Amino acid sequence: MTASTATTSVPQHVDVLVVGAGLTGIGLGYHLTTLQPGRSFAIIESRDAIGGTWDLFRYPGIRSDADLYAFGFGFKPWNKDNAIADADEILEYLQETIDENDLGSKIHVGHKVVSADFSTADARWTVTVERTSDGERFEITAGFLSSAAGYYDVDEGYTPHFEGRDDFRGEIVHPQHWPADLDYAGKKVVIIGSGATAVTVVPVMAETAEHVTMLQRSPSYVMPAPRKDPLPILLRKVLPDTAAHKITRSVNINKQTLLYNASRKFPKQMRALVRKVNIKALPEGYDVDTHFNPDYAPWDQRMCVVTDGDMFKSIAAGKASVVTDRIVRFTKTGILLESGDELEADVIVTATGLNMVPFGKIPLHVDGNKVNLPDHVFYKTLMVSDIPNFTFTVGYVNHAWTLKADLVAQWTCRLLAHMDRHGYSTVTPTIDDPTMTRSPYIDMGTGYVNRAMHLFPQQGSKGPWVVAQDYKGDRQLLGKDPIEDSALVFTSATAKTLATAG
Repeated sequence: MTASTATTSVPQHVDVLVVGAGLTGIGLGYHLTTLQPGRSFAIIESRDAIGGTWDLFRYPGIRSDADLYAFGFGFKPWNKDNAIADADEILEYLQETIDENDLGSKIHVGHKVVSADFSTADARWTVTVERTSDGERFEITAGFLSSAAGYYDVDEGYTPHFEGRDDFRGEIVHPQHWPADLDYAGKKVVIIGSGATAVTVVPVMAETAEHVTMLQRSPSYVMPAPRKDPLPILLRKVLPDTAAHKITRSVNINKQTLLYNASRKFPKQMRALVRKVNIKALPEGYDVDTHFNPDYAPWDQRMCVVTDGDMFKSIAAGKASVVTDRIVRFTKTGILLESGDELEADVIVTATGLNMVPFGKIPLHVDGNKVNLPDHVFYKTLMVSDIPNFTFTVGYVNHAWTLKADLVAQWTCRLLAHMDRHGYSTVTPTIDDPTMTRSPYIDMGTGYVNRAMHLFPQQGSKGPWVVAQDYKGDRQLLGKDPIEDSALVFTSATAKTLATAG
């Protein structure tokens, strides 16, 4: 795609400005094109390429951790054999979506949002944008602003302090900043971490490294999953791609829902099941309880997917190993552990997590006053109290991200249509229950979540202010329930008088 980077090609005003040209932004662009065909919009992206996560991360083996029949768009069938797809396959899929729906002219890469201010009097956002190629700044006005920036800090990953880091004579790499020329063939590699990134990198690096050690402070739940899903491959032989995709998507979503609900209702049984699967996949006599039996219940944190059991195979072949211990310090030649052992390393990979940030770190203002996000509350997990004409997308923690992205995009288009029909220029979620209590947006034991929740708006204890992480419920709440809500306050475009839809 030849996305524009020239200032003159970025519109001075649009009806809807979308921030982020990853999977979420491209999906929203599709829905705006099809459901709001007369409305002008632009998608701006701070990086120099589309794709978001799938272009940002370049570590070996990067792939989805959900099957593409659920993780892909609901409107575009995934017709490749790999259900668990590599980043380049996902980028190709996104490019196809852009080309098929003529979205290229709407996407402007290399443009970073510096700040955004909503004027109540003018019923519009003024967004300050910096062109990254030369640092020049200019303004775009928009009637509506939508954040498709996700919640990763694209500038910097998370690395805790390691005593003696500067003493280490080898290379230290964070997966978010993977050097294109890193040579680890025939070398000893230690990967610090036990999450999705670590279990992805281990088997790929083990193919050419002398040995790879995954060093973890505590275990995570790890489950094998087939790269290829036999169901759609069979269905495509007898049905059109669209029908095969629809059936597979429904089956896989229900399967994931069943797994999650069973984990929450029957944690002991699910723990035993995961342990049984791990024992079968690992060498006889392997210490599963030390390395793969967490002290928390299944789905208190996300489960890690091991494609075709590749990490287990690397362990069985002696190419990789897992060490569960705590780090005392880095040394000249490796890492000293609390047990007294020292792991030798030529390369250390700090797969220690990500930094979460709300709305791409964009400072939001209303009538010149900066919004302090933690003072606000999420509305239906797609708007924020007291911030007019603004939606955002953050996916599920227990389902594929795109399931939520599709629902948010469709709801946003329904909202815009509703405002047109009634002549409204602004919509603002307003807390209508002073007795409502508040709690963190996401309640999980995951480190990168807990480190960041103080930066985000909170969730409420009742009504549309609850963050339920419930795809089935959101299909009703966002897909079918009326837009009208006592918590939404609309302003007339003509008289500028408040009107609450009820």
